[in-house]
Amino acid sequence: MSALLFRDAEIAGRERTHVRVAGELIAEVGPHLTPGRGEEVVECRGGALLPGLWDHHVHLHAMWASKRSVRCGPPEVEGRDALAAALRAAVPDEHGWVRGVGYAESVAGDLDAARLDALRADLPVRIQHRSGALWMLNSAAMREADLASAGHPGIERGADGSPTGRLWRADDWLRTRLPPARPPDLGLVGRDLARYGITGVTDATPDLTGGALAAFEQGALPQRVHLLGVPLDTRGPLHPRVSTGPYKIVLADSGLPSLDDLTGRVRLAHERGRAVAVHCVTRESLLLLLAALDAAGVRDGDRIEHAALVPAETIGELARLGLRVVTQPGFLADRGDDYLRDVPADDHGDLYRCRSLADAGVPVGLSSDAPYGPLDPWTVIAAAAHRRTRSGAVVGAGEAIPARAALRSYLSEPGDPGGRVRRVRPGAAADLVLLHVPLAEALRAPDARAVRRTVIAADGSQGSGAGT
Repeated sequence: MSALLFRDAEIAGRERTHVRVAGELIAEVGPHLTPGRGEEVVECRGGALLPGLWDHHVHLHAMWASKRSVRCGPPEVEGRDALAAALRAAVPDEHGWVRGVGYAESVAGDLDAARLDALRADLPVRIQHRSGALWMLNSAAMREADLASAGHPGIERGADGSPTGRLWRADDWLRTRLPPARPPDLGLVGRDLARYGITGVTDATPDLTGGALAAFEQGALPQRVHLLGVPLDTRGPLHPRVSTGPYKIVLADSGLPSLDDLTGRVRLAHERGRAVAVHCVTRESLLLLLAALDAAGVRDGDRIEHAALVPAETIGELARLGLRVVTQPGFLADRGDDYLRDVPADDHGDLYRCRSLADAGVPVGLSSDAPYGPLDPWTVIAAAAHRRTRSGAVVGAGEAIPARAALRSYLSEPGDPGGRVRRVRPGAAADLVLLHVPLAEALRAPDARAVRRTVIAADGSQGSGAGT
């Protein structure tokens, strides 16, 4: 990276000073710095200069695939006719398939092969539910994937034993039945991240295969990456910008494991020197996990992913065990009206808790779950602060946290989500985001248009912001 001098930048929301970047590090911070020979000068005019944001839960390969897919759910698609039009207009990939994403039942109810055939039957079509847990195939796609002869437990079958076209949590298996996909362009995903000021991410995809790991080894993504899906038997660093995090365990609400099985998996990860990051979106899965951790013991760094529904009586147990939570209040902005309609009213206050967890001493890391939730961290920060749905309703007002606290979560270390905040200081990595305005102004109405410039030290790249 060439040398940079940020002049008159607001640091930590208070002082205005200058910041020099040399190589991959912040070299100097002070009010009397002058430009050096050949040094690029960035006039900040009091705009906030922050450490680059870190999204603590994304799915990078799915983000790439989503960019090549047709949107099949709200807000882009509302109603059966709109879905039919979107599928008819979809351009098939090089193998003749149509891939859809983001489907919600509010569009056209539960989809199976027969209902999809009525929308588009001339080409193989597969649509992913917005939760990421379900694929829906039309008849042509079922024939291509030969579901009739398959035995995967996630294949839903009718009363006569025939596949319905619905597959639960079968991503890896389905991939083996499809034409080979082109390698993901993680560089393109990285440019999307940089637009929002994101310089690092935690990829939460479980059980990464050799091919998926190879994509990270190539270093095409400019951001630093913390991986939860590295298999327990994988040794050694993958790439200087890639680190191994806790071991991802998915507790699927469609089929929970036994307590003994889950306890054994947690113990094995701990014995291999890894904390665990456990996907929990229901009350039942959370209670099961707490029982397993009580039996297996807790390792520093153990975390709960999503914690979509946390009963009040469990908060003290999370704190006692020393767990941390990585959650996504952005879902309230994206689909909160659906929650208000479909989730029992008594549970509304338990959805995507933030404040009660933090008040109890449970570190809370915020994240997007992109592409399944909104990637924009400024949307997530606003959702954490206001908890408003698309219609303007508020979900769990008592769980709101100040926008500044939400931003602090995005500034925390990948190994300590919701914990220690990174600072703009000499010796720190030059992963930075410059805003057009002072921090207090940006936090009054969080918006990605405030991002002026993103600098990623490890890659030597400098990306433009969303508002440029």
